Amino acid sequence: MTVYVDDAMIPFRGMLMNHMLADTLDELLHMATLLQTDHKWLQYKGTHKEHFDICARRRLLAFEFGAVAISYKQAGRMVYERRKAMTPQIFRPIYPAGAKV
Repeated sequence: MTVYVDDAMIPFRGMLMNHMLADTLDELLHMATLLQTDHKWLQYKGTHKEHFDICARRRLLAFEFGAVAISYKQAGRMVYERRKAMTPQIFRPIYPAGAKV
């Protein structure tokens, strides 16, 4: 089980923001506590997009606490894989991979 922080560096109100995700909600909230990030800032709680936005300074601190650096693209892939895992099989497309529809 791991906490991940991407390299998005999205400008927001004079800061550069990144996404912090984890394998479990407990791990995500534990890291948020270590970073002194209020749990009320958790975004999309209970969904495949569950994460915190953290500033660049807290990103560096997260690494000191053991977070794993990932790319923005890897974070997107993680969210996509979670969505697939949460979607009932009956609603998934039945097309083979790479098929043109």
